[in-house]
Amino acid sequence: MLSHVYVGINNFEPALAFYSALMEIVGARQRFVDASQPWAAWQPAEGARPLFVIGKPYDGQPAGCGNGQMVALMAASREAVDRAHAAALALGGSCEGAPGLRPHYHANYYGTYFRDPEGNKLGVVCHDALPD
Repeated sequence: MLSHVYVGINNFEPALAFYSALMEIVGARQRFVDASQPWAAWQPAEGARPLFVIGKPYDGQPAGCGNGQMVALMAASREAVDRAHAAALALGGSCEGAPGLRPHYHANYYGTYFRDPEGNKLGVVCHDALPD
């Protein structure tokens, strides 16, 4: 359904460090980095799409955050959700919801929410039940 998600950033090097650590935790691999643009993208470990891209806005205006906008990344385990939250905070992000179950979504929804250092809201979610 999705080809790519593009998140506008203003400060490329700190954003690249933040997202590189986060993408490693969720199992995405880097597709490209071009500091001259600047932009970078990651893709699923298996497959070429969807892409997750960070970069300066094409119109040359400063990047801004939208109210109510969020990108949620899939994690392979609840432990990866916990690690993603810890990494986000260690790299200058801010908490928007600690890792935990959110049964009002569904019984196995385990997620966390945070903002990157520029204020973009992200989620990291595992939908799997705990193994028996």
